[in-house]
Amino acid sequence: MKTKWLLSSSAVVMGLLGLAGTFVPEEISNILEIEPSPITLILLQIIGGLYLGFAMLNWFTRSSLIGGIYNRPVVLGNLIHCLVVFFALIRHLAEDFHFIFVILTLVYLGFAIWFTLVMRSNPLRNQSKMSA
Repeated sequence: MKTKWLLSSSAVVMGLLGLAGTFVPEEISNILEIEPSPITLILLQIIGGLYLGFAMLNWFTRSSLIGGIYNRPVVLGNLIHCLVVFFALIRHLAEDFHFIFVILTLVYLGFAIWFTLVMRSNPLRNQSKMSA
């Protein structure tokens, strides 16, 4: 399984979301029609920092052996993050439809499925097939 693609692509997506949340929280709150109060802006920056941390984690582990018991905390952390965000976006879409949320929902569903497949795979078995 191509875990390097998974971790690289999730690092890029989370990195972009993290940079946006960290450096342009006021613009994000205006786009989402949220009152840009000081607490909202600081929460967006905190969330941006969390996304940047996940992006760095994924970027620096992308070349490691991943799947099954190998790097399980990385896979499980990403899987839980993707599932929680996916369900939050589904719940939001039921109340208020925004095109950007549809795209994010599909992206997070794809990542959740992919991380589930990686967690259930055996990277050593996949490696032996490639070298044979």
